[in-house]
Amino acid sequence: MTTPRLAVLPRGAFLEDAVREGGGEVVDVADAEGVVWSDPKDAGGLRRILDEHPGIRWVQLPWAGIEPFVDVLDDDHVWTCGKGVYAEPVAEHALALALAGMRAIGHYARQRTWTGPVGRNLLGATVTILGGGEITTSLVRLLGPFGCTVRVVRRHVAAMDGVDEVVPSDDLHRLLPDTDLLVLALALTDETAGIIGADELALLPDHAWIVNVARGQHVDTDALVAALEDGAIGGAALDVTDPEPLPDDHPLWEREDVIISPHTANTPEMGRPLLARRVTDNVRRWAAGEELLGPVHTDLGY
Repeated sequence: MTTPRLAVLPRGAFLEDAVREGGGEVVDVADAEGVVWSDPKDAGGLRRILDEHPGIRWVQLPWAGIEPFVDVLDDDHVWTCGKGVYAEPVAEHALALALAGMRAIGHYARQRTWTGPVGRNLLGATVTILGGGEITTSLVRLLGPFGCTVRVVRRHVAAMDGVDEVVPSDDLHRLLPDTDLLVLALALTDETAGIIGADELALLPDHAWIVNVARGQHVDTDALVAALEDGAIGGAALDVTDPEPLPDDHPLWEREDVIISPHTANTPEMGRPLLARRVTDNVRRWAAGEELLGPVHTDLGY
């Protein structure tokens, strides 16, 4: 078994330590067979590195969402990402947003006097989740004690533990009318951008809450504002928005039926040790010739 030679770019001590923990050697990019890329925004820089150093065979991307790198992906390299790495903290945040929304915590937190009772139970609710990845797997487990009816909408239909029904995207409209909680936890692709628009919002019950821990572009923001203004849904709890950051004067900030967290379902403090563990695991797997974790499907864009 040879020692993997990997460059960490930009340099980062915690990722370099993770490479060494996996039995790898941290080297200059000119001598590297793989790159752990730590800048989620500089796709152009990564492309230049790959063009200048044809000896690189494997690229480890930092986050689960790879939208900034779609134009860089190719079939000449092995690509992996943070897919599944951050599932647990993101699922926990989704559950927190769901409870806060449905139990009207956002509403009560804005009051300055004693007010009347509002809110609905998550206990026994019907939950529809868009996306069948690791976040959904974690969230379904967390929902277990609440006795919910859980349905999952995903590209590839397959049975999932704890899920009552798994359906393809074409069946989404059938599920929406009896959905108490709609959770978005899917990858952003051309097919899923705007998956929740005016038509979908109109199908939801007027008490339904939407929780988005995926990407802001999944939801038509103007349609969401209109649905909230019309009382067509119960509310929205958003860790991601479109646009992002949400402008200070945006109407969503003013609403008591909206909870916004600034894309913090997974903070850097939570994420660094999780990403380091993934890098360590993949370095070991690369050395052993085993299948890597978090493979990027270059044809699908996630």
